[in-house]
Amino acid sequence: MGQDARLESLRTKHENLEHQIEEEENRPLPDPSMVYNLKKHKLRIKDELNRMPD
Repeated sequence: MGQDARLESLRTKHENLEHQIEEEENRPLPDPSMVYNLKKHKLRIKDELNRMPD
């Protein structure tokens, strides 16, 4: 996988996680552990994106 493809893949995953977090938080009874895990995963992806050269 080329760097551009990897970068796009990470951005897509980051965006999908953001949507999943929003959906979970807007449920009548959100699962705090699910939100925590999603945010943790999103942060790992963001860190990886920040380490990649533009």
